Amino acid sequence: MPPGPGTGTLPFYSFDPASVQASAYSMPPTIQTADSFDNEPPLLEELGINTSLILRKTTNILNPLRINSYLHEDADLSGPFVYIMFFGLFQLLAGKLQFGVILGWLVVASLFVTLVFNMLEGNDGDLKVYRCMSYVGYSLLPVVIFSAFQLFLPRGGMAILLFACLAVIWSTRTCTSLLVSASLHAEESRSLIGYSCALIYTAFSLLVVF
Repeated sequence: MPPGPGTGTLPFYSFDPASVQASAYSMPPTIQTADSFDNEPPLLEELGINTSLILRKTTNILNPLRINSYLHEDADLSGPFVYIMFFGLFQLLAGKLQFGVILGWLVVASLFVTLVFNMLEGNDGDLKVYRCMSYVGYSLLPVVIFSAFQLFLPRGGMAILLFACLAVIWSTRTCTSLLVSASLHAEESRSLIGYSCALIYTAFSLLVVF
C-alpha cells in the first residue's frame, strides 16, 4: 500500500549552526608569507635560461685564439637570440629595419650548415639543427660587434671593408672549430666546413656594409 501524505518519505537532516561555526574556526587560514616567495626560483631559471653560461660562452667567443668547445656542448638559443636583438638594433640605428631578415637568414644558414655537415660525415653525421643553430648564432658575435663599429665608420671606405673581412674570418674560424669538435671525423672536412661558414658570415657582413 503506497504511503499516504502524512507519512514522511524524505530523510530529515538536522542542521547545527554551532558545529559549522566551530569547524570553521578550527581550520587555520593559509596565508602565503614572504618566505615562500624567497624560496621560488628566479624567472630566468624557470624559463631554462642560464645567464652565467651565456656569459661564459660569450667570453669564450671573444677569445678567437682559444675556443673551448666543451662550453658549447650544452646547446641553447638564448644567447643567439640576444645577439640577434643587438644586431637588429645596431642595424636599426644605421637606418635599416632587418630584424626579420637576420632571424630568417640565421634559420636558413643553420639548415644549410646542418645539411652540409651531415652529408660530409656520411653515416657518422648526426648534427641536429638546434645544436647547429646554437653554434652559428654564438659565432655571429664578431659580426654583431662589427655592426656596432660601423656606426662610427665612414660609408664606402677601406676601414669598413677591413672590419668586415676581420669579422668574417673571426666568425668563420669560431664556427668551424665548434662544428669540427662535434664529430670525431670532422677534422678531415675542416676546409669544406669552413668554406660553408665563410659564405654564411660573408652574407651577414654584407648586410652591414650595404
